[in-house]
Order: sequence, then C-alpha cells, then structure tokens
Amino acid sequence: MIIETNSEKETYELGFKMGQSAKAGQVYTLVGDLGVGKTVFTKGLAAGLGIEESVSSPTFTIVQIYEEGRLPFYHFDVYRIGDVEEMDEIGYEDYIYGEGVSLIEWANLIEEILPEHYTEIKIEKDLEKGFDYRRVSVCEY
Repeated sequence: MIIETNSEKETYELGFKMGQSAKAGQVYTLVGDLGVGKTVFTKGLAAGLGIEESVSSPTFTIVQIYEEGRLPFYHFDVYRIGDVEEMDEIGYEDYIYGEGVSLIEWANLIEEILPEHYTEIKIEKDLEKGFDYRRVSVCEY
C-alpha cells in the first residue's frame, strides 16, 4: 500500500491512525533517510496508542519504553548499533515478542533478527513533488 502525504500533519495523522489500530505484539519497521519524517510518524503512532508523554528518538539508548498508553510502546533506533549481538544484550526479544507494540527505526541494519511477521513502513521524499511531499510505503511481511 502506498500513501502520499503533503505535510508534517498528514504524516503524523497517518502514524496516529496506525497507532489506533495497532494490536498487541505488532512490530513495525521504519525505514527512510535522515530528515524524511520518521520521528513525526513515530510521534503520531505513539499518540494513536494513547501515549501523551513526549516521544523522541532513542538514538543513544537503542530503546525507549512508553507504558502509559493502551498498549506498551517500544521505540527502537538501531542506527548506531555495531552488530546484532547488542540487541541480545538489551533483551530485544522480550519487547518484540511481548504484548506491546514495537517500532524499529533503521531496521534494515538488523534484518537477520526481525520476526517472521512485521509491517515495514518506508518513508521517502520526492523534491520534484514539493518539499513536504512524502511517499509512505506500507508492506506486510
């Protein structure tokens, strides 16, 4: 499925709708270059889960945990990860295979340990269509 957004608000709202429909155990992977709107999408997803706490990228902690929504939300950023063994060290399986919703930014760096079923969200810019244009591809695996 391909969705086009033309503003930060629309990208946020897409995340919000996905958060509202997310179920326990859902794993999302989030792929896209720096500055495409991954954090905006993630904030929307968290809000859709009922999380009111400020959401930021966990670049230096690998995972941020938010537990006050209708489901726990586990926000991973694996951009700075050296190898997949670091994921074992933080106990990622407890999150990924738990009862919350997981979102993994830069998941292409840890493809070999992703669960069998997940939803990939890929956000891309196309400056020919405008500065705020985003093409969001959603693919189920």
